[in-house]
Amino acid sequence: MKRDYDFTVFIGRFQPFHAGHLQVVNAGLSRAERMILLIGSAWQPRNPRNPWTHQEREQMVRSCLSDEDNGRLICLPLMDVPYNDEAWVRNVQSTVAGMVTAHYTTPHRPAKIALIGHRKDHTGFYLNLFPQWDNLGVDNYRGLSATPMRESYFTEDPVPLLGDLVKQAAMPSPVADYLVSFANEEDGYRQIHEEIAFVRKYQSAWEGAPYEPTFVTVDGVVVQSGHVLLVERKASPGKGLWALPGGFLDPGERLLDACLRELREETRLKVPAPVLKGSIRRQAVYDDPYRSARGRTVTHAFYMELQPSAELPKVKGADDAKQARWVPLGQLDPQRMFEDHYFIIQDLLGV
Repeated sequence: MKRDYDFTVFIGRFQPFHAGHLQVVNAGLSRAERMILLIGSAWQPRNPRNPWTHQEREQMVRSCLSDEDNGRLICLPLMDVPYNDEAWVRNVQSTVAGMVTAHYTTPHRPAKIALIGHRKDHTGFYLNLFPQWDNLGVDNYRGLSATPMRESYFTEDPVPLLGDLVKQAAMPSPVADYLVSFANEEDGYRQIHEEIAFVRKYQSAWEGAPYEPTFVTVDGVVVQSGHVLLVERKASPGKGLWALPGGFLDPGERLLDACLRELREETRLKVPAPVLKGSIRRQAVYDDPYRSARGRTVTHAFYMELQPSAELPKVKGADDAKQARWVPLGQLDPQRMFEDHYFIIQDLLGV
């Protein structure tokens, strides 16, 4: 069968994969010899917005396809770059180029590539970022969105909910079967269920306010001799994940003073305040709307580079931190990092 394109490219988070996503996948496979599915928000710890790994989401997708279609589908993880759209675009371009090189075998003409998707809301902005490829629009199937499905799945009885979604043709039955198994067998379901319950209780404190509040926080990015100072979170949200030392701004407190206070409280870092202030190389504001499950939270991060030393200053976890330690920059694991702290480090250090 002759198809219009050599490759279609579909980018999404698929949290979870639903019938609207499947419609786009089927359309992409019908128009091209191969489809490249880039699974976004990869290499993150489980959290209420991204509860499934990219491997689990690939399993959901492939469970809905025939052997023949699975043979033409290429699934690859795509990491977020929330504070650098150009880096994200470059990652997409290089990933697609690598797959074209590996799978395209017609030397007499360049590969024909089309980006496929639907513009359901602001998250579809990426469709305008690749003018070198054709753009195939697919109607949004019945206005489906993964967000309400995901939230209901973790807050209601999942079995009848999934049964209803299948009856309504909103979710493919193989995906529903997978999610039933996930709810019954995986610790991940309980983790996200408990975290969502925590967040809802946390947010109930301002449910009577006329406007949803915006929180201001600070984070310290302290680097010495190729190591960054991190703390292990003691409580939800993100219990057990590694984070930058930081916290909420107190009334009447300046941002830098708050950062220095949090450093002392959480790490017991015994570096004099004048030395820390003199070590500031850069500061920046991080305001991704989805950066915190607790609510709209804008953080001010201070990058402090201490003089190289063969011996790192002693630190000890305290206050909200279970422990504190110096982590080699080359050993940072985005799957073990809280919220967007991995990306803050990358942005401030230019790595």
